[in-house]
Amino acid sequence: MADPIPEVGITVRLSDASVGDRGVIIDVRADLDGKDHGVDVEELQRRLLEFGFVEGARIEVIHEGAIGHDPIAVRLDDMRVALRRRDAGEVVVLLDRP
Repeated sequence: MADPIPEVGITVRLSDASVGDRGVIIDVRADLDGKDHGVDVEELQRRLLEFGFVEGARIEVIHEGAIGHDPIAVRLDDMRVALRRRDAGEVVVLLDRP
């Protein structure tokens, strides 16, 4: 069972989160930033959802690449997933309070 969604906190795009940040996903839309992802927005949205990036999922940033801090690795519920920062920008997270 998922943890309840906190009512207060800071909302950020996953691409702007830092290693150690934790929170809950509140929105996933592949049309948020208009960047070129190499696939159309419907395909990117489908991929993110299939990986488990869904509203209410718990997430923690656990690693980032050395060059340009890309890609990032996140703990998504009980999984570990790596993705490009530009794709992570399509996921909105409500960070836990420190």
